[in-house]
Order: sequence, then structure tokens, then C-alpha cells
Amino acid sequence: MKKKILFLVSLTLLFFVACDDDESNGEYAEYLVARPIVMSQAEFAASVDIIAPRPIDESGKIYTYKDYIFVNDKHQGIHVINNANPQQPVKIGFIKIPGNVDISIKDDFLYADSLMDLVVLDISDINNIKQVNRLENVLYSNVFWPMEADIFEYEDYDYQTEILIGWETITERRLISEVEEGIGRGFFFDNVAVAEAANDGGSGQGGSLARFKIVADYLYAVDNHNINIFNISDLDNPKELEDVYAGFDIETIFNRDNHLFLGSMRGMYIYDITNPAKPEFVSEFEHGTACDPVVVDGNYAYVTLRGGNWCGATESGLFIVDISNIESPELAISYPMDGPYGLGIKGEKLFVCDGDSGLKVYDKTDINDLKQLNHFEDIVTFDVIPLENQLIMVGDEVLYQYEYLDDGIKLISQIGLK
Repeated sequence: MKKKILFLVSLTLLFFVACDDDESNGEYAEYLVARPIVMSQAEFAASVDIIAPRPIDESGKIYTYKDYIFVNDKHQGIHVINNANPQQPVKIGFIKIPGNVDISIKDDFLYADSLMDLVVLDISDINNIKQVNRLENVLYSNVFWPMEADIFEYEDYDYQTEILIGWETITERRLISEVEEGIGRGFFFDNVAVAEAANDGGSGQGGSLARFKIVADYLYAVDNHNINIFNISDLDNPKELEDVYAGFDIETIFNRDNHLFLGSMRGMYIYDITNPAKPEFVSEFEHGTACDPVVVDGNYAYVTLRGGNWCGATESGLFIVDISNIESPELAISYPMDGPYGLGIKGEKLFVCDGDSGLKVYDKTDINDLKQLNHFEDIVTFDVIPLENQLIMVGDEVLYQYEYLDDGIKLISQIGLK
């Protein structure tokens, strides 16, 4: 028995010595490997489901409608939260929608993307949500690519019979020589380009990072290059209209009156929707390449630029653009930020989700002299919606709510989504 134990110990020591030799010789290194998550076409077409509340994997955008908050779980679906009492919100369900990133709601009909499909749900009975329509291949498929991955392995993915709905990433030790030489099918490296992936009647409200926007009887959904347009006068039976080419790297959409403001990595594009079925280009404001949501208030558009990673720019900031002449927007002033995402406005208060640097609240009465009212540090912030009576913010799998004060805001509740 002792000999067996000694033999096993010897083998174990030999294994660790071999590993140490590998690492000391620099033969192996750890890499983040991404493999596709796929679903058959038949499964994908029948994939929408309503289930009990579940922990969130990665919080995305938020949307509010009546007494409910909808939180996107990136590329997986939507968490439904009853917010009748903002001090005690309650998770009540999860809508499984593979490939989902955005939603918009009007008169109890919820419109959601499922990769290249548009799904329509009847939420008039929140405890008995039903799918009533699915328009296939009407959207550009913004498949999520894990940009942080070192290697993509896709040799088992059959694009003719399977739908790519996401990626699984794990850390693995690999021979450095093989990785550098790209040995093996399906290896991709840094030099390969991959894609990342105001209320109106009975509509809800999204944040500044939204790609969906309902205006009257029309749903506008932007993808990387186009404005996808749907007539939703027949709420459960949307009609796809002709797309409008809008530019490059479109990320967000915002509406004010008869104008759409599109945030892109290259600038802000403004479109006139006097004829809602055919948006017409008005003007653009160019800036350096950076991730770019936009909100509008009065004569000014507020744009956050986030540099670093795939966003392109090295610096981040808040740009305030004068749009008093809608045909010739001009930069009024800019302020440095650390890594901003969404932003919102309520009266003279400006709210900026500055990523890892927390939530920043400003008095914007004088745009040339923004005064900071609050800075909620030690939290990660992503998207924000200023409602009439409270502010809603999501970040790092936590939903926060604040009440408005004359000189700032105060936290009233938070609920973990994990």
C-alpha cells in the first residue's frame, strides 16, 4: 500500500516538475479560447420561452414600461421586474430570446430582436406573456464576438444548418509555437477583423444605448449601417419597409420631435422623419473614432465618447454639441471622462454612467460650467433612464434606483440580478 502511495506521489511530483519545465522554457502559455454556441434552425425558430426568474449572466440595456423594468441579459433574453414599489422591486420572470439585445414596447406589445428575426410578444397579461408573431430575416444579425478572446475555434460549426447564437470562452494552456503559427483550423488572431457584434403614447422608455425606438406608428431599429423601419400600426403584425442606409458603425438611436439622432463610432447622424417611412439625412457631427451614445435636450446634444479597446480612440469624454442650427451642428464644449457608457437628462440634471468610475450627476444649467452634484463611486455603471419620479440605472448585474433631490439624487433601492 505504501509503495502505491509513493508511486502516486512520485507521478504527481513528476507532473508538476514537467509543468514547471514547460513554463520555465516558455513553451506554453494561457490563452482565452472562444468556441461557438449553436442551435439548429428549427430550435431557433421555436426558442422563445417564458420561465421563472433566474440569475443574470451579463446585464445589458434597460427599458421601462408602466410598473415594469425590463433588463436585457446579453444575447440570452429579458429579465422582468415588477417596480410598482420602487423601494422594493421584485423579479417576476425571464423571457428567453436567444440573440436578444434590444426591445421596445407599445400598447402592451413588446418588440425584440432575436439575431436576424423580429419577435412580437403580447404582454397585456404580464403573468401570461405570449409570442404572437415572428418576422424572419428582417434585421442584421449583430452576433456577439468576445473581443477579448485570443483564439476562435469554429471548425465544428456548420453555418448552413446551424444558427450561431453566441460564444463560450474558457482559458486553456496552449503551445506558444502552435498559436503563433496558427496551426489548426479555425484559429483567429488580433490581425483578423471581427464584428462586435421620449415616451410616445403607450410606448415605454429605453436608455441612451438603445438601438430600438418607437415613434408613433413606426419602429426604428438601427444596425451597423442601416435604419430598419417597420410600420406597427397593426401592432401584432408589423410591416417591414425599405431600409435606409445611414453610415458606418451605428450604435444607438434617440428621437426628439421629427428627428432621429444616431450615435456611431464616427460621429452623430441626424435624420428627419417628417415622412416617417423614409427618414432623410439632415446633417452629421464628426468626432474621432469612439463608442458613442447620444441624448438631446433643447438646443444641445450630449454625446459620451468612450475610448480604448475596440472603440478606437484613446481618450474618453463628454461632448456637448450645439444643434440650434440642425443642419450645421457644432461642438460647444467637451469634458474629460474615464470610460463613459449611457447618459440621461432630467430637467437641469445630467447623469453620466462613467463605467468603473461610477455614476456622475451634474447641474447643466450652464453647459460651459457643469457643476458636479453627486458622484457615486465604487460601483460599475452601464445604462440609465431618468423617469418622472425616479432614476433607474443598471451596472455590474445590479439595478439601482434613486430619488431626485434639489441638489442631486439619493439611492432608494438596489437589487442584485445575479
